[in-house]
Amino acid sequence: QVQLVESGGGLVQPGGSLRLSCAASGSIFSIYAMGWYRQAPGKQRELVAIIPSGGTTNYADFVKGRFTISRDNAKSTVYLHMNSLEPEDTAVYYCNVDCKSLLRPVRDTYWGQGTQVTVSS
Repeated sequence: QVQLVESGGGLVQPGGSLRLSCAASGSIFSIYAMGWYRQAPGKQRELVAIIPSGGTTNYADFVKGRFTISRDNAKSTVYLHMNSLEPEDTAVYYCNVDCKSLLRPVRDTYWGQGTQVTVSS
């Protein structure tokens, strides 16, 4: 029904920057909240940032003003701009979308497959 394609991950040195993108496609009726989560090996998945349809964003405390989440509703795409990356940011980053499908018109959440972000010198 709904597919989320993530891109932008990779290897970056400490202090560097990356921009993650997540494009939603399929039979989408309406998208509500879009967000990013991350999961490091041996740890639980945690919220990084979320942006509802109203535009008000929420960030995890560990972001410390370094990350910015944004969305392009026309492209059904959410972005995560990451600056001043630290080794502790190393994780698999997952896109999450809260939406309704045309084929299944109920509110549900969908996950991307994840993109690896590695911060190392």
